[in-house]
Amino acid sequence: MITQKTKYALKAMIALAEEAAGAGEALTIEQISQRSGAPKRFLEHILLDLKRTGYLGSRRGRSGGYMLIKEPRQVSIGELLREVDGPIAPLPCLSRRAYQPCDDCEDEESCRIRRLFGQVFYAYLLLIESLTLADLLESPERIERLVADAALPPV
Repeated sequence: MITQKTKYALKAMIALAEEAAGAGEALTIEQISQRSGAPKRFLEHILLDLKRTGYLGSRRGRSGGYMLIKEPRQVSIGELLREVDGPIAPLPCLSRRAYQPCDDCEDEESCRIRRLFGQVFYAYLLLIESLTLADLLESPERIERLVADAALPPV
């Protein structure tokens, strides 16, 4: 499951991407909250994190606020999930960036749990890594097609 923090981050990114495609103005936290439905009290920290990771820029002053500084097609949903919540693997032994052997596993090669979740996770990664912020802005048919085409490898 994605966390509520990730949902708010995605909603904020969608609001900022829609603004970038339109008038292109910087949005205040209040405006982002109104457009995304994400609570202001959570957005401040989330937006600062997204700025720190290079997705957003900010401007001070009367017309200040946050703006998307990357093209929506350059914002990977998988990468965004990792930036907000950390590793997305269901088991530590499957993580590409935060790999750790499981404490109770003697042999990863013969571990049935790792094999099963590895296959499920691989299919998930293929899908989530292929999606970008632009896909969330476009028609839902593209995402539905990707989901329909995603098939789990044989167990």
